[in-house]
Amino acid sequence: MYDHNDMVSEEMKKNIINKWDELLKEFGELNMDTPWEIIQDYADIVKLQKGICYSGYGSGFTISNVDKEFRNEVENMPNYQLHESYSYLAFEGMLPRTSFMLIGFEWEKFDYHVIGSQELDSPILNIPELDSAGFDSNGVNHYNEKLNA
Repeated sequence: MYDHNDMVSEEMKKNIINKWDELLKEFGELNMDTPWEIIQDYADIVKLQKGICYSGYGSGFTISNVDKEFRNEVENMPNYQLHESYSYLAFEGMLPRTSFMLIGFEWEKFDYHVIGSQELDSPILNIPELDSAGFDSNGVNHYNEKLNA
């Protein structure tokens, strides 16, 4: 479960940062020392920032300050918060669906995985085909691996 969640959270964090970078490019004419407060609250970059950081930034913060804090928040975000935030932001159409969902957390607003992927085994589970006793084609017993997967 932990390896699966690490794989999914890595994909989620990559998607968040890619979206952030895409939105930052829209402000290409502004330098990173531009005050954050000039960006309208309804702008997608502000919606994404608030969806991840749970707070806004006002007077005294530059685009560079917010960028640094946003990236730090994404990097250090615990999986339960990532699950909740990603679900909401994907529902809003700001983030793409993921290959799989994080497991071990309660249902959120939106199932953010690609439709149909819930029928697939996680690539983390690379257990070979086993016979009824738990042996693979080479005679190696994987019974305990299958129980713990």
